[in-house]
Amino acid sequence: MKKTIGLLIGLSLGCLLANAQQKQSADKSKSMDAFITSLMSKMTLEEKIGQLNLVTPGGGILTGAVVSQGVEENIVKGNVGGMFGIIGTEKIRKAQELAVNKSRLKIPMLFGSDVIHGYKTTFPIPLGLSASWNLDLIEKSAQLAGNEASADGLNWVFSPMVDIARDPRWGRIAESSGEDPYLGALIAKAMVRGYQGDNTYAGNDKLMACVKHFALYGAAEAGRDYNAVDMSHQKMYEFYFPPYKAAVEAGVGSVMSSFNEVDGVPATGNKWLLTDVLRKQWGFKGMVTSDYTSVNEMIPHGMGNLQEVSALAVKAGMDMDMVGEGFLTTLKKSVTEGKVSVADIDLSCRRILEAKYKLGLFTNPFKFIDEQRSAKEVLNPALRNFAREAATKSFVLLKNKDQVLPLKKSGAIALIGPLADSKRNMLGTWAVSGDWQTSVSVLEGLKNATGNKAKVLYAKGANISNDTGFAHRVNTFGVEIEIDKRSPQQMLDEALSIAKQADVIVAAVGEAADMSGEAASRTAIDIPESQRDLLAALVKTGKPVVLVLFNGRPLTLGWENENVNAILDVWFGGHEAGNAIADVLFGDYNPSGRLTATFPRNVGQIPIYYNHKITGRPYDNNNRFTSKYLDLPDNSPLYPFGYGLSYTTFSYGDVKIDKASIKKGESIKVKVDVKNTGNYDGVETVQLYVQDLVASIAPVSKKLKGFQQISLKKGESKTVEFTITEQDLRFYNANLQYVSEPGEFKVFVGANSRNVKEAQFSLK
Repeated sequence: MKKTIGLLIGLSLGCLLANAQQKQSADKSKSMDAFITSLMSKMTLEEKIGQLNLVTPGGGILTGAVVSQGVEENIVKGNVGGMFGIIGTEKIRKAQELAVNKSRLKIPMLFGSDVIHGYKTTFPIPLGLSASWNLDLIEKSAQLAGNEASADGLNWVFSPMVDIARDPRWGRIAESSGEDPYLGALIAKAMVRGYQGDNTYAGNDKLMACVKHFALYGAAEAGRDYNAVDMSHQKMYEFYFPPYKAAVEAGVGSVMSSFNEVDGVPATGNKWLLTDVLRKQWGFKGMVTSDYTSVNEMIPHGMGNLQEVSALAVKAGMDMDMVGEGFLTTLKKSVTEGKVSVADIDLSCRRILEAKYKLGLFTNPFKFIDEQRSAKEVLNPALRNFAREAATKSFVLLKNKDQVLPLKKSGAIALIGPLADSKRNMLGTWAVSGDWQTSVSVLEGLKNATGNKAKVLYAKGANISNDTGFAHRVNTFGVEIEIDKRSPQQMLDEALSIAKQADVIVAAVGEAADMSGEAASRTAIDIPESQRDLLAALVKTGKPVVLVLFNGRPLTLGWENENVNAILDVWFGGHEAGNAIADVLFGDYNPSGRLTATFPRNVGQIPIYYNHKITGRPYDNNNRFTSKYLDLPDNSPLYPFGYGLSYTTFSYGDVKIDKASIKKGESIKVKVDVKNTGNYDGVETVQLYVQDLVASIAPVSKKLKGFQQISLKKGESKTVEFTITEQDLRFYNANLQYVSEPGEFKVFVGANSRNVKEAQFSLK
C-alpha cells in the first residue's frame, strides 16, 4: 500500500513538474513574441531586409570567390543580421559595438563560424570521429568545441554536417559520418546536444548549431562537388533524410541549405524542401540560412536573374542570405513589384530575431564576449588531452599480418614518408581556426613515446605527389604538398639507407589534408604514385612495413593490402595526431575504431555501400548472367562497413532470440555471447542488422539497427543483448508512409556488416 501511495505521489509530482515546465515554456514564448512584435513595429522594410543579410569581411578561410564589401557601413545602417569569418573576442566586440551603439535600433548580430571538428583545438575529422562509434565521445567533442568557440566570442556554429555520403570520390565525405542513416542520425543528435545542451542557452557556454547541408548534398553525381542530385522521394526519406530529421528532433536552432538541386529546383529556392518537409512535416521552428552565395548560384542553375532567384528563395522559406547580398539589393524592389510580400520578409526577419532572443543577445549583446574566459578556456591543455583520446579511438586497424603491431619500444624504427614530419597535414580539412604549427607530428609522437628506449630514424622518402599542377590545386590554403628540391631518386635512396638500419619500417603516407574536403573531389582515390613507388621499394627490403595511412575518404588499397604487413588508418587526427598514433602503434591503446564508410577495391565499384538493394539476379560465380564485374572475382568491397581489427581477437556465439514471432507493440530479445580470445584487453563494437525478406517495395540487404561497445579483458566473455521492436522494422513505402509489414525477417549480429551470424523471426 505504501509503495502504491509513493508511486501515486511520484506520478503526481512528475505531472506537476511537467505542467510547470510547459507553462514556463509558454510564458517565455509569449514574452519573446511580444518583444519581437514590438521591435518589428519600429523597423523599416530596409531594416527588416538587413536582418536577412549574413556577411563576411574576409581574412579567414573562404569557400567562395566573393567577400562582402562595405561591412562596417552596412552594420551602422542596420543592414547586417550576422557575420562569419571573424574570430576572437576583440574583433567580435568591435563589430557588435557597431551594431548596438551605432545602428538606429541597436539590434545585436549573430557571429558564426565553421566549427567542424574542434575550434582552435582541433579534433579528428568527422569521418574519423564517426569511426569511434562512441556517441558519448562525439557529443563531448561538440560540447568542448562549442565551449571553446563560445569563449572566443562566437554564438553560432555551422555544424553538424550530416550528409549521407556513399561516394568516396566526393571530398566532403571527410566532413560526414559516413554512409549509414541510422548511425548518422544518432551522431546528428549527439552533436546538437553537445553544442546546444538543453536548448535553453542559459549560460554563455552553449551556442546555436546549424545542421547542414539540407538536403542530399552527399549524393552529388559522379562524386563531383556542387554537382546535380537526382533521386526518388522514397530513397530520400529512407536513407538521406534521417540525420537531418534527427537534428531537428534534437532541437537544432538553424539549418543551412545545400548547393544541389532537389527535384530539379535548387535546394536554396526549393519550397517543398524548406517549407513542406522541414517546417510542415518535421515541425522545424528555427531559422534557415543559405550556403555561401548559394542564392546567387541559382542564376547559373538557370532559375533567373538575381532579383528572381532572391524572391524565389525567400518565398521558399529561406531566411538568411550568406554573402551574396541578393536579398539586400533586390527584395525591396520585389515588394514594390508585388513579387514578394512584406509578410514573407516579416516571417524571415522574425525567425532571425527569435534566434537572437533565445541566445540572450537582446538582454546582453556581449554575452559571449568575455576576454577572461577566452584566455582561460581557449587552447586549454584539457582540450588537447581530449583531442588525443578522441584520435586514438578514431583510428581503424585495417590489417595486422603476423601481429607485427603493436611495436616494441626498443631497437631501431625507420619512420619514412612525406607525412611523417608534416605538422601542416595533421589537422585535416576544415580546420578553419586551428594553428597547424602547434600540432604534433608523427615523428614527434614516436620520439615522445620512446624516449631513450628506441632509436627513431627519419627520412621523407618521397613527395606526397610529384605533379606540380596537382600540388598547386591542393595548396589553396597553404603548402600541404611540398615538392622537395631533391630528386625522387635521391629521397628514395636516403629512405632505403635508413630502412637498412631499422628493425621495422613505419611508412606515413596518404593524402594531404586538403586532398579531401570541400572542392576536393578525386577521380582516382588511390595513394599517389610517388608514395606507391616508395612503398614498393620499402616492401622489397624484406623488413616489416607498417603503413600509417592519412586520408579523408576511403581509398583503394588493393596493392597495399596485399603487400604491407599492417595498415593503421589514422584519418587526420588533429592537434594531437602524432602522440595518438604513437599510443596505438606501441599498444598503449588497443585500436577500437570501425569503418563508417565502405572501402572499395577500385573506383569502378563506386557507389558502394553495405545497405544496397538486392537485384533480381544476385551475384553467382557460376552464372555469367548475374550482377557482377568481369574483372573482379566478386562484388565485395575491400573493407566493409563496420570493419576494424584489434590487437586481440573476438569470437561470437550463435545468435539467440527469445521468441519466433512478434506482433505490433511487442519486442524480441536478441542475445549473443562475445569472448575475447586473444592476448590483449580490448574494445569490441557488436553490431546488429535486420533484413526484411519480403516487402511491398524491394528491400535492402540489411540495415543497422543497433550496436554496443563492450570492453573485454583477455579471456573474458560477455552476453550482449539487443531489443528489436516493431518500429525497428519500419520503412518508407511507395506512398512515403512509414510502416512495418507482416512477414519474415532476419537478424544479423557480428563484428561488421559482412562477418555476421544470423537468426530468423516473423512479424505477425
